[in-house]
Amino acid sequence: MSRVFIGIGSNDGDRLESISSALKALGAAAGIRVVQMAVVSETDPVGGPPQGPYLNTVAEIATSLSPRRLLATLQGIERQLGRSPSSERWGPRVIDLDILLYDDRIIQEPDLCVPHPRMHERRFVLEPLSQLVPDIVHPLLQKTAAVLLEQLIAQPAVPTSPLAL
Repeated sequence: MSRVFIGIGSNDGDRLESISSALKALGAAAGIRVVQMAVVSETDPVGGPPQGPYLNTVAEIATSLSPRRLLATLQGIERQLGRSPSSERWGPRVIDLDILLYDDRIIQEPDLCVPHPRMHERRFVLEPLSQLVPDIVHPLLQKTAAVLLEQLIAQPAVPTSPLAL
């Protein structure tokens, strides 16, 4: 069984129910066992159009599925819970399921990148991941989740608009 960490987020509709339903669907999927989940927290959206806050968490799963089959399963769960394809990048979503880490594998394909290419830039990923496994090592950056979180927190805030100077 492979050890995998999944980022889970929702900012459209009943956010907590969407996360709960996603976890139930993950646990019911063939070849997947949910091991543990971090605390759910509310966060501001990153990028994209104006939208409401997210609820985010990270779940650890054990799976016999290949990375590609796992991605297909996650996308199926997203569709089942009402997520529809959107041309709007980083727009609001009923549910978002991302493979963050899959063992210590590095996968660089057009539609599947593991580790998640922006996880080290996102506090809403690193905080729950550090809560679960602070000593897990990012296979490309060779730093633990806890160190990546410390480095991210230590970075000065970047203004998002000219008015934010």
